[in-house]
Amino acid sequence: MANSQDTLSHLHDRPGTSGPAILSAEGAPPLPSFATFAWRVVSLQMLTYFVFGLAAFFFMDYRGLFENTELRHLMVPISSPWVAAGPALQVFRGLLFALVLYPLASEFIRRKNGALILWSLFVGLAILGTAGPSPGSLEGMLYTKVEFLHHLRGLPEVLLQTLLFSFGLIAWCRKPARWKNVVSVVAVALIVLMSLLGALAATGLLPAA
Repeated sequence: MANSQDTLSHLHDRPGTSGPAILSAEGAPPLPSFATFAWRVVSLQMLTYFVFGLAAFFFMDYRGLFENTELRHLMVPISSPWVAAGPALQVFRGLLFALVLYPLASEFIRRKNGALILWSLFVGLAILGTAGPSPGSLEGMLYTKVEFLHHLRGLPEVLLQTLLFSFGLIAWCRKPARWKNVVSVVAVALIVLMSLLGALAATGLLPAA
């Protein structure tokens, strides 16, 4: 008779499926320490936020959206020092994500579609199903005076950013590598430096080039 513990720790292929939905106990990577997990979350949040925020600024006319639509009454202008400091300030948001996600991290890591499950949580709880009427959320579409199309304009950025974050985090946890640590340190340092210089320029403390 098969041992019940073995039954719980392994999920074998079933007929008609492409593979196990959950990695075996031997095949699943160990859960990283909280400090390691938090660094991965923070650095990926900062990097993806910076990349997609920059892309949205140049290709989706965020300046016009924030200055010439109803959003000007809600959002600070693009010239604000807080906008320049935004990528560096993602360290606090990343730490919050790490605190919330760490108790569930082992589930995301060992499940075959763990990255997709993580992304679906972001989409359902943090983007579309927010507690308040944020731009792009269902509550925001129903209860704010912002035009419907303006809600939709911001969705590609956050959907793609959280998608890359989710798949990047799970891939990093499953296959850690020294080069990933080095790249993350360099990327975070550059983002903090650029955010600092941008904030100083926005306040007038740094002369314009």
